[in-house]
Amino acid sequence: MTRLPAVLALALLPLVLASLFWDPAMLRAVAERDPALARTILMELRLPRTALAVLIGGALGLGGAAMQGLLRNALASPDVLGPSTGASLGAVFAGYFLGGGVLAVAAGGMAGALVALALLLALAGPAAGTATLVLAGVAISALAGALVNLALSLAPSPYALYDVMFWLLGSLADRSLPQLGIAAPIILVAGALLLRQARSLDSLALGEDVAETLGVDVARLRWTVVVATGVMVGAGVAVAGSIGFVGLVVPHLVRPLVGNRPGATLLPAMLAGAVLLVAADMAVRVPVNGQELKLGVLTALLGAPFFLWLVVKGR
Repeated sequence: MTRLPAVLALALLPLVLASLFWDPAMLRAVAERDPALARTILMELRLPRTALAVLIGGALGLGGAAMQGLLRNALASPDVLGPSTGASLGAVFAGYFLGGGVLAVAAGGMAGALVALALLLALAGPAAGTATLVLAGVAISALAGALVNLALSLAPSPYALYDVMFWLLGSLADRSLPQLGIAAPIILVAGALLLRQARSLDSLALGEDVAETLGVDVARLRWTVVVATGVMVGAGVAVAGSIGFVGLVVPHLVRPLVGNRPGATLLPAMLAGAVLLVAADMAVRVPVNGQELKLGVLTALLGAPFFLWLVVKGR
């Protein structure tokens, strides 16, 4: 369906506009005709949150589609290779053991993602097959997860422990322009690099030998997708915490609409991921027991049953 990206973009636009004004304080400022207050709320709170939802949702959808096309595995997602867990570990370490602020946490998350990727390259080697990549990614994720749990158990105070746990649940609440400025360039550059691999991923679907005969450097393609996805997802995790299942669910929703072509799935998956995360972020703003639900919790509640359905269907 060649019109699918346009349809998704048209669906995203009203959601973005609604998200910018989905706030009682904003509506009150507009109703009271207080442009200064409305401008402050828009620029300092609503704009960073909405823009990050678009960028991170797009990054997760695009990364999931790229990983599933690369590994030719419908259950693959950006979490498989370890950068998400590595970013969580780096952000936790920077925020609560080095006394860092917002920028330090974001930088620590990016550093953690890059360290996880370096370990992946060292473990898998320059000519690793997909099975070796998956095994190396699972090992790195397990190690990083264990170190995150160790960091939680060694937290300097119970309040720090609670803060870390809530951050790991994933949320876009109270995000600021500096965090948007950190994540946006990284996600945009890495995302553009992934979109350029669409034709190569379509060739890879025919098999590695056929792709090589068509002029695709399979080893280069593999590492380009791995590094771009890891850096892109790591940037999102660094500022928003862990938001799971978007990269798994979204490609499955759009792939049948583009003839099951891995390359043609990339752009629609990016737009669909943005649509899903903006809508989910608006949904979590509705108070539950007087407080906002964590975004990562909602995406897990939506994605886990879908994942189980995929497993049962595959069996």
